[in-house]
Amino acid sequence: MHHLLKNLLPSIAVALTVTSFALPIPARAQTYPIDCAILLCLSGGWPASVPCARARAEFIRRITPWPVEPPLQIWRCPMGASYESDQLSNNAGRIFDVVYRPDNRRPLQSLLVDDLVPIDEALRLVQNRADIDISGPEFNFVRSIRVFDVRYARQHESGRDGDCNRSAIVVLGTYGTQGDFSWQRSSTTALPEAHVGLERWGQNCPGIYHRSVFVDWRDYEGNYGFEQVNY
Repeated sequence: MHHLLKNLLPSIAVALTVTSFALPIPARAQTYPIDCAILLCLSGGWPASVPCARARAEFIRRITPWPVEPPLQIWRCPMGASYESDQLSNNAGRIFDVVYRPDNRRPLQSLLVDDLVPIDEALRLVQNRADIDISGPEFNFVRSIRVFDVRYARQHESGRDGDCNRSAIVVLGTYGTQGDFSWQRSSTTALPEAHVGLERWGQNCPGIYHRSVFVDWRDYEGNYGFEQVNY
């Protein structure tokens, strides 16, 4: 996996390592390409590090209502650039060496830092999808991301005859072949087992009122992860 991703994603690392000597430090600190960090850290199972902690925090912030956003906005991570600089090529290799090193005891270091700078103007971006072909299985971890927005789920008894009323609106956000994000109607029965709050749904008629956003994914090696935000 380490060797394969080094060959497939070097331009992501380039996007993360490009520097701009004309920008002052505060500008650099505010505008680095967070979605490139999300992409790398997610694929590697969120390695323990300050940059990946920040990337994961942004990933979760985007699903915290309202509004609910795509947690990974891959179209904001320029991958189609090519640079001839040997130094940048070496830096790309170093990033992958750090992210995917065999022992995960040491934190991600040095290159994914606050002085990363924006390069949107220098690169060609395709709106709402990746700017390179990511249709291969090595990018399945992007398409594995699912966002369940339980806008409400209500169960309660109504009337003297004890009828049970149930109603819910659940929508599911998924990623297409090229990382494009879309919503579709879903249901409470489609929620993953890891989701918490509707375990008694459909059992007799306990009173339930629930709202949440649940996101899950699998990293490059297929390891499962999830987060839930109740509101």
